[in-house]
Amino acid sequence: MQEYLRLAEKYSGTLAHLKKRYNLFSLLRLILLIIFCVCFYSFIRTADPLKIACLFLIVISFSVLVKIHLKTAANIKITETLLNINNDEIIFLKHEGIPFADGAEFKNANHFYSYDLDFFGSHSLFHHLNRSATHIGKNKLAGLLLSLLPEKEILLNQEAIKELSVKMNWRQYVAASGKINNDSKIVYEKLMQWSAEKTETVSKTMLIIGYLSPVVLCSSLLWYAVFKDPLFLGISNLLLLFNLIVLAFIHKKIKKELLGADKVSKIIQQYALIIHEIEKEEFQSEKMIFLKAKLSGKTASAGRRIKELSSYFRRLENIYNLFASALLNSFFLYHLHVLNGLLKWKKEFATQIPAWLDVIGETEALNSLANFSYNNPGFTFPVLNSNFKIRMDACGHPLIRQEKRICNAADFNTHPFVILTGSNMSGKSTFLRTLGINIVLAGIGSPICAADADVHPLPVLVSMRLDDSLSENESYFFAEVRRLKNILNELDAGKCFILLDEILKGTNSNDKHGGTLAVLKKLVSKKAIGIIATHDLEICNLANEYTGYITNKCFEAEIINDNLVFDYKIKEGICKNKSAMFLMKKMEII
Repeated sequence: MQEYLRLAEKYSGTLAHLKKRYNLFSLLRLILLIIFCVCFYSFIRTADPLKIACLFLIVISFSVLVKIHLKTAANIKITETLLNINNDEIIFLKHEGIPFADGAEFKNANHFYSYDLDFFGSHSLFHHLNRSATHIGKNKLAGLLLSLLPEKEILLNQEAIKELSVKMNWRQYVAASGKINNDSKIVYEKLMQWSAEKTETVSKTMLIIGYLSPVVLCSSLLWYAVFKDPLFLGISNLLLLFNLIVLAFIHKKIKKELLGADKVSKIIQQYALIIHEIEKEEFQSEKMIFLKAKLSGKTASAGRRIKELSSYFRRLENIYNLFASALLNSFFLYHLHVLNGLLKWKKEFATQIPAWLDVIGETEALNSLANFSYNNPGFTFPVLNSNFKIRMDACGHPLIRQEKRICNAADFNTHPFVILTGSNMSGKSTFLRTLGINIVLAGIGSPICAADADVHPLPVLVSMRLDDSLSENESYFFAEVRRLKNILNELDAGKCFILLDEILKGTNSNDKHGGTLAVLKKLVSKKAIGIIATHDLEICNLANEYTGYITNKCFEAEIINDNLVFDYKIKEGICKNKSAMFLMKKMEII
């Protein structure tokens, strides 16, 4: 928190200074413009050659000021963005809001764990983790949360996240570069489509016209200016009209290359800025060195090439400025030459765009996890094993505030499967979600909410929250049975980590009891690792039947001073205390 406060104060001061500088240069530009007008008027009246020199110096000075002014404006924008990034982190850490995209578009009720464990949507895991500014960055982070990486990739990610977590300034500059303009899914998808299309070319005939017509036009105008021959004035007028006809002929092709979307050049420019930040940074981790290497080219870096692409699109976009377009094209066929340059660029480099933007996405996803690591210095990177062992000491839910978080040990080494009992509100579901989230995070190289951990990352399969599917005419019960069948099918392919919360709720108690017993026996036969939470205490008798495989654990509630008290600490054995009758009596229901 203190570092974010310090940076916010720093950028606030820098911003105030830049704005003063910006206003000063605005005033100087105005003064120079007034002086230019006065000198120009004086020159017209006196034709003094000294005034020409003054005008020339004023134009040069004005051009320099414009350049400095534009650079100052860009610095203001990046500084404002950096200030907002730190203010957002302060708001987040103060628990005053979560000012980041929540990834609701990635919700999928049919996924094996993301819906049940609240991975997407308001106050979800993605909502807390996400610091991506681009569409590809958000997609990469979502894809990472839905995957289980091979052990080597997990270790590479751990190393990269550790390195990036201490590079706060660099991470924030990458984020600021992406946030300067709001990225667009439409532009990204159209750019991907554009990069995959077959490259067209400007015909040789059109190129000859593009060079020859402006030369003849300028020559005719010069001849007319010197010799006042009306024939050349007529030729000039015809060529002006001819050039506009040529523009109309290529206008459709230009519009097609502009992707039919707004702010193409600005969004591509922000991609260039992010790539530039990656290219100029020195990395020690193997993953980041590899990603940076993907941006190197034989003739120039990816950052330079993407910047060139942005420039081509920016110049093509000027075609929508009717006055500028008519002026530039009637004399020089400007947009024909820009189109030719863009198509040449496309032919040589377009196929590399997906790989370059993929680096941006990978970097932003890793930055999000590095920010998560930085904000939670007490979290640990688990040691990995390949022996199907799972142990987490002082394991807690990463989204619960530290001051409210209750941590518990989780050990599946002696007994791979746990039957968990406890009354409502005692913490069973939260504990299941805690286990699921931390094991998924361990499987992507992220730190997890535990004091120490030794984990074999496994596919996580969950049945906790299912909805009726009206569109498929499917009841809750049938959806749950289908989920259980899919879980059992997945276990045929290899070991998985299973989380079940009060299964078969949609049927009568006898049917539920028998079905739960049958499912558990099936899970044991398939060597599943995991935990089931249940209110059916008779299910706990399975631990006697499978003494080396199943164990009973519970969350207890106590009645203290006529109040129901939960300590949310997991205990050995079967839940003994009952809270339902007590609560109903206390609330005068019975």
